[in-house]
Amino acid sequence: MEEIKVDEKEALACCGSSQFAKQMALASPFPSVDHAISVAKDIWFDKVDVIGWLEAFAAHPQIGESPSSHTTSAQWSKGEQSTALATATDSGLQELSDWNARYRQKFGHVFLICASGRSAAEILGELKNRYSNRPIHELEIASQEQMKITELRLRKLFSAKTKADSTGSQYSTAVASKAEKERVGIIGQHLTAPLEGFPAKAPQVQARTRPPITTHVLDVSRGSPAAGIEVRLEMWKSSQPRPSFGETDIGGWVLEGCSTTDRDGRSGQLMSIVDALSPGVYRISFNTGKYNPGGFFPYVSIVFEIKDTQKFEHFHVPLLLSPFSFSTYRGS
Repeated sequence: MEEIKVDEKEALACCGSSQFAKQMALASPFPSVDHAISVAKDIWFDKVDVIGWLEAFAAHPQIGESPSSHTTSAQWSKGEQSTALATATDSGLQELSDWNARYRQKFGHVFLICASGRSAAEILGELKNRYSNRPIHELEIASQEQMKITELRLRKLFSAKTKADSTGSQYSTAVASKAEKERVGIIGQHLTAPLEGFPAKAPQVQARTRPPITTHVLDVSRGSPAAGIEVRLEMWKSSQPRPSFGETDIGGWVLEGCSTTDRDGRSGQLMSIVDALSPGVYRISFNTGKYNPGGFFPYVSIVFEIKDTQKFEHFHVPLLLSPFSFSTYRGS
C-alpha cells in the first residue's frame, strides 16, 4: 500500500489547532491510518500546548447547533451531531443551549464531546455531569474528547483518499487495451502462483513515537500545570512475582528513569522508547512535598500493573494535585 500524504489543510479539518496541523503535515506521509493516529496522539498530548488545545475547541460548533459553513470540518461536525439533532425536541435543544451557555461561562470554551452516535439526552446528561468538574480537570477531559473526534476524522480522511486512489486505478485499467490487460493477467499469474502455500505475513506492530509510559501533573488548586515536580518511574523486579499489600517491599523496585515536569506539567522521558513494554507492576512517584511544602502529602506513589496482552499499548498516568487531595486515571 502506498503511503498517504496529509497536508496542513486536511490535518486542520481533523483538528482545529494550527500547531497540530503543522506537525502532522511535517510527519506526513503515513503508511497506514493507525500509524497516523499514533503520531496524532503523540503530537496532541505531548507537543501541542494549552493555547493549541483551546484553538481546536473553538473550531467546533456548539453541541445542538448545525454548522453554518460548508468546509470539510463543518460537514463532519454536522454528521457527528446528526443523531443528537435527530433525537432532540425543541425543548431539548433549548435546554442544551442553556447548559452550553452555563458551561462556556464557567470553563471558557465550548462543551466538547465525541457526539457521534449519541442522542441529545445522552449528551445533555454528560454535560450536566461534567459541569461540576474543576476547570483543570475538565480541560483534560475535553482534550481526550478532541482526540476521539480527531481519530474519527482521520479515519474518514484516509478512507476517502483510499477510495479516490482506487477509483483512479480502476479508470486506468478500464482504458487499457485488451492486449495490455491480457499481458498483465499472464504476468500476474506467474507472480502469484509461487506464493501459494506460504503463510500470510503476521500483522506488523506500529513503531512507537514516544515512551510507552508517560505522565503530567496538573495543579487543580491553581488551575494550571505543575512545573518543577520530580518524577520517578520504577518497575517491580524481585523473586517475589509482585508486591503484596501490607508486606515490606524494600529492594524489589528498580529505577527505570527520572525527570522533572516542565512548564506544561509534562515529565521528560522516563524510559526508553520500546515497541513491546515489559509486562509487570510499575510505580510512578512524585515529589509533591517539595512542590507543596505546606501540603498533606510528602510524596505520591501510584502503583499499576501492565498485562502481557497490553504490552503494545500506551499508558498515560497523570496526577491531578492539590495540597490536600489528589486523583489519577489511566489515559492514552
